[in-house]
Amino acid sequence: MRFQRLGIDFSFPDSWSVDTDDAREGAAAVTVYAPEGGFWSVSGHAAGGRAIELAQAVVEQMRGEYRDLDVEPAADDVGGHALRGFDMNFYCLDLTNTAQVRTLATPTAVWLLLCQAEDREWDRIAPVFAAMTASFVRGLAANAAPPDGGPG
Repeated sequence: MRFQRLGIDFSFPDSWSVDTDDAREGAAAVTVYAPEGGFWSVSGHAAGGRAIELAQAVVEQMRGEYRDLDVEPAADDVGGHALRGFDMNFYCLDLTNTAQVRTLATPTAVWLLLCQAEDREWDRIAPVFAAMTASFVRGLAANAAPPDGGPG
């Protein structure tokens, strides 16, 4: 399926559900939930902000919820764009979980991407999260191109 609202454009699996309840006037946010409970979310924040500080704020919020949070700096190259952030591992209800937070600064917004799943589903679902992120980045590039297809 394809999500194309709030200035956000990405593909996601048919069996997943979409929630835009976190979107506020002037702010774009969407979360997509896997049937098993994992989720992937993207939110837009004011351009010009420090992207890494946004990712660090997510880490601090997670530290407040999960006492034994393990955090590692991380970066991914997606479609020629460096997405920087953190990988996190933690226990929730006696189960191990993995989360990733990444940021991408563009001229129009700082984008925050967060995904999380229980480790029993992580290996299967992480490639889906990666595909959704790649789709989102492609959507940003497509929306930034001028209508005539010329250079942006």
